Amino acid sequence: MKTIVSRHSFKRKILVTGGAGFIASSLAEKLAQDPDNLIIIIDNLSTGSFNKISCQTENLRFIKGDVNDYKEILEVMLSFQFNYVFHYAALVGVQRTQENPVSVLKDIRGIENICRISKNTGVQRVFYASSSEVYGEPVEFPQNAHTTPLNSRLPYAIVKNLGEAYLRSYSKEYNLDFTIFRFFNTYGPKQSKDFVISKFLIAALRNEDITIYGEGQQTRTFCYIDDNIEATTKIAYSDLFINDVVNIGNSVETSIIDLADLIIKKTNSKSKIIHLSPLEDGDMTRRLPDNSEMIQIINKPLMSLEKGLERILEKGLFELNDF
Repeated sequence: MKTIVSRHSFKRKILVTGGAGFIASSLAEKLAQDPDNLIIIIDNLSTGSFNKISCQTENLRFIKGDVNDYKEILEVMLSFQFNYVFHYAALVGVQRTQENPVSVLKDIRGIENICRISKNTGVQRVFYASSSEVYGEPVEFPQNAHTTPLNSRLPYAIVKNLGEAYLRSYSKEYNLDFTIFRFFNTYGPKQSKDFVISKFLIAALRNEDITIYGEGQQTRTFCYIDDNIEATTKIAYSDLFINDVVNIGNSVETSIIDLADLIIKKTNSKSKIIHLSPLEDGDMTRRLPDNSEMIQIINKPLMSLEKGLERILEKGLFELNDF
């Protein structure tokens, strides 16, 4: 791995780990719209795709590397001396993380590496992509970032929870500032095909069966990618939620069966809905964030699921190019 130190004088140097992933690539591109920002993406491409990065410019660059490898991420962070780090690198996806629990645990090294190096290289704040999964099977609705107990059970949720604990500990002992984003089901045109909306859309556009676990009454709240990125970048630029946590997601619950019906309708599909046995673990019955703080930040209604699906169909789902 070879790093290149820019001779341009940038106001902010920002590292985005996992930047070839769905949310992180969109974040990096948004941040790169400010010419005062130098954005460095690092990703090992194990689950991300270089194609999700629409362009590389003077202030947006890609480095292939593994944040879980201390020497690799150290080289990058020493070369650029970042002001801010968005740590989004992680093994994601319910099925993938369930099938590869040991690989999920390796992500603990990544957050530890980021914390250790950040405190020694002048990083001003670490932004961490946590997940609604840390709430586990919820005991409170809506799920409030400050009052709802964290009921993490699955390896993915436990690792995210541990990542939050690392940041709080490094803040307390080394004064490393952080912000934790707990994401609730973000979706959009570049999302990988093994997530529920992309999976259902691909099946519907192919007129193939749409499979649902159980009766499909489990609910989720779906947040369009543009709303996610607007909220997180405003939080960063406005110095909000320093050493704090915030839910990032929609607050409109949709059952999985209703999602499938809506997608069939929007695509004029001939797909049939097939019910499979319920998952043994990991398929929580409800998700409903208290997103009042997010709404206050962006100061507008979030995009509806119906409109978001229309946007995806207009733009062309990223993964459909492998038909």
